[in-house]
Amino acid sequence: MTSGQENIELEFCDMKFNTPLVLLSGCVGFGEEYTRIKGFSNRDVGAICLKGTTLDERLGNAPHRLAETYMGMLNSIGLQNPGAKVVVDDYLPKLDFEETRFIANISGSTVEEYEDVARIFDDSAIDAMEINISCPNVKEGGVTFGNDPDMSARVVEACRRATDKPLITKLSPNQTDIAENARRCLEAGSDAFAVINTLMGMSVNIETRQPVIGNNQGGLSGPAIKPVALLKVHQVYQECKAHGIPIIGQGGIVNAEDALEFIIAGASAVGIGTALFYEPLICKEINAGISNYLRRHKIDNVAELVGCLQLHDTNSG
Repeated sequence: MTSGQENIELEFCDMKFNTPLVLLSGCVGFGEEYTRIKGFSNRDVGAICLKGTTLDERLGNAPHRLAETYMGMLNSIGLQNPGAKVVVDDYLPKLDFEETRFIANISGSTVEEYEDVARIFDDSAIDAMEINISCPNVKEGGVTFGNDPDMSARVVEACRRATDKPLITKLSPNQTDIAENARRCLEAGSDAFAVINTLMGMSVNIETRQPVIGNNQGGLSGPAIKPVALLKVHQVYQECKAHGIPIIGQGGIVNAEDALEFIIAGASAVGIGTALFYEPLICKEINAGISNYLRRHKIDNVAELVGCLQLHDTNSG
């Protein structure tokens, strides 16, 4: 363990995280791809979220699937994956569970599919499951699970029936009241939250007069969404703090200052995603920055910072 890293260890849903950093789903494949990068160590991160996984194999959306935007990135991969059983049988055995925690990201087009996928991962070495409730429910005409608190709760309940492993519900920002959705998911059995998933966006090629993304729209990530993500973390934290429910804050984090903002707003851990595409070893830099901040402010452990945001009194004057 490097000097100073001991003060950024934490407990998250009874899992020991080496650092507050979580590599986000979709950015590091199924875990083993990222270990090929020279200089990367699994010990630099608290957990790695595997790519979104469905019950059966999916080929994903038509290209283009990625588009760079100002201070961000649009993506519409379409959950390309080999299916849950293949991930459990062929991918998980290649991962070193001694170095860091691994979290499955589970998706489905029906409530039943979510439950089936959760049951498959329950019978595996995976440490926890992240529920991607941003998928459209085909039985309800394509209404997205994550934008309807009733549907969100139904998915969490189904996954809870299938496993005793920690469940982390990934909340969508594309809804009216994210705090209410969090409350319903808590009641349904969620152990933690990932806040936020991507915002929906579009990019247009003015020469062809068509969307750049083959699926017409995609999820926007990167620094452009950071202010939105910070507010959503703060709002969800208001529902979580009395219950001791932890949050993975995510959305545009590219340096230690960003990470600290999310922790102060209420996140116990922070997710790193789009930043990995231009600086694969950015986690070392962020860890060092967090440790330096704690030393400068004479704070013993990063957990002491969680939710310490001091709001202005907006009722005075």
